[in-house]
Amino acid sequence: MQDQPTPSEVIGAVAAFLKNVVTVQTTGATSFQARVAANALEMMRRQLDLAPAEDAAELERLKALLGHDGTLADLNAELSRRIGAGELDLTTPGLSDHLWATTMAKLAVDQPTYAAYRAELASRDGGHS
Repeated sequence: MQDQPTPSEVIGAVAAFLKNVVTVQTTGATSFQARVAANALEMMRRQLDLAPAEDAAELERLKALLGHDGTLADLNAELSRRIGAGELDLTTPGLSDHLWATTMAKLAVDQPTYAAYRAELASRDGGHS
């Protein structure tokens, strides 16, 4: 297995090619589809780069909230069930913080340029984002 370039770097290079070459040299539907493909690749790149740490943090928060170990999928299913059953709500210590942190982590992958996301980041770090 090769160490360089990383999968993330390859995905980034292909996305840049689509955005900077294909979309410029094409028109109409082809240009649009190239932009869509580039955006999808950039989202997958962020998923590769950010998800492992975010998943680990989410798992730790879920363990603390629910009081036991499990897989991320199982603990999320339990959290959803318990919220739906009224066993947990926003007055539950840590739940609101968990939901907010999870939402922000998902936005970092899916929509990092979303204006409300950027504003929240700026407000949390004193405008240094």
